[in-house]
Amino acid sequence: MIDLLVVGAGPAGLSAAIEAAEQGLHVLVIDEFPRVGGRLLGQLHQEPDGEWWNGISESDKLHKRAITAGIAIKCETSVYDIEKSKAGWRVHTSNGTLKSKALLLATGASEVPIPIPGWTLPGVISIGSAQVMGNVYRVKPGRSCVIIGANVLSMAIANELRLCGVDVKEILLPKPSLISQEAGQPISVLSSLMKLTHLAPNALLRQLGKAGRIFPPSLVAKCYPVKGIKMFGIPIKVKTAALEILGDKQVTGVRTTKITSSGAPIPETEKIVEADVVCIAGGLTPMAELASIAGCSFQYVPELGGHIPVHSEKMQTNIPGLYVAGNITGVESAKVAMAQGKVAGLTIAAEMSNRTSEIEDLINQAIHFVRKTRAEALIQFQPNIPKAREHMYKCYKTN
Repeated sequence: MIDLLVVGAGPAGLSAAIEAAEQGLHVLVIDEFPRVGGRLLGQLHQEPDGEWWNGISESDKLHKRAITAGIAIKCETSVYDIEKSKAGWRVHTSNGTLKSKALLLATGASEVPIPIPGWTLPGVISIGSAQVMGNVYRVKPGRSCVIIGANVLSMAIANELRLCGVDVKEILLPKPSLISQEAGQPISVLSSLMKLTHLAPNALLRQLGKAGRIFPPSLVAKCYPVKGIKMFGIPIKVKTAALEILGDKQVTGVRTTKITSSGAPIPETEKIVEADVVCIAGGLTPMAELASIAGCSFQYVPELGGHIPVHSEKMQTNIPGLYVAGNITGVESAKVAMAQGKVAGLTIAAEMSNRTSEIEDLINQAIHFVRKTRAEALIQFQPNIPKAREHMYKCYKTN
C-alpha cells in the first residue's frame, strides 16, 4: 500500500506529490490523459513584464522534479469509484484497484457547455479543445473561427488561436436563454470583462474599464459600440448573439443577430458570419464528482465556479485522509493551483508522519504564498474570490 495517491497530474497534483515525496512519503500520481501537465499543457501567453508563460515548459519542469523525487506516475488511467477502507482508500481505476493511506483529488476543472442549435456539427468544439489542438498538438483547429462566449477564457485563447494562424472573425455572445443565463446578457458580460481591462492591449478597452468604475454597467452596455471593440484585431461584440451554427456535414458559419443592451434580439438584423470552426466558451467549473462519491460535504459558491467540496486552507476535507487542491477547490490560475498543491503536500506529510509541529512553519509559509499569489493574480475568473475562500474555510470549521 502506498502512502499517498494523487488523482490528477496537473499543476496542483504534481506540486503536491513533489512536496509529499520530498518529506519522505511513497507517492503515486495517476491521470487519464496520455501525458502529465493537465491544463498547463495548453497555456501560452505573454506576461506583463514581457516574459512568455509556456505551460508545456512549466509542466516539463514539474515532471522532472517529480521523477527526481522518486514519484511513480501512471497516465491513461481513469478513476471510476472510490471507497473508504479501514487502512485508507481503495481507488478503482481503468487499470485495476489501487490502495493508499491518503488520497488527494486534484482533478481540475471542466468546461461548461452552452447548447446552441447546430452545436453537434463537425467543426464545433469547446474553446479549451481549440487551445489544446493548437498549443499542444500544433494542429490548427481551422482556417477561420467564430467564438461564442465572451469571458476570461475566450479572450486569452482567442489570441492564442490568432498566433496559431487562425483567422478569428469575432467573439460574440450565445443567444439569451435559461441555459446561457448571464453568458447571454451584455450587461453581465461587460460587468465581468471590465475587471480585466487593465490588461487590455487596446486603449479603448482600458478606458472601458475606467468607465465601469464610474458609471453603472447598464449605462456602459448601452454605450458599447454595436460593431464591438477590437482586441488583437479581434472584434468583441457583446451586442451580437449567435442564433444558430450553420452547415450540413460540417460547419460553414454562424447565423447572428444584434441584441439590445438588455439582451433582446433586434428584428431584421440577422446576418451570417462564415467560418469553418466554431468555438463555444461557456467558462469553467470544478470537476468534483470523485469528491462527491467519496462523501465530501459541498457548498455552492458561484465565485469559485460552482459546487465545491468543503475544505480548509490546509486543503483538508471533512473526511479524514482525503484532501483537495487546485481547480477542484475553485477555478483560479495555474500558479494558484501549484501553490495550493504545495500546501496540500506538506499538510499530508505532516499528518501522516506525525510531524505537524515540525512542518507547521513550512505549511504556514506555503499558505501565505497562496494568498500572495492570489492577490497578485492579474486575471481572476470571478470577482470576490478571496472573500469566497474565507467563507469556504468558515464552512469547514463549522462542518
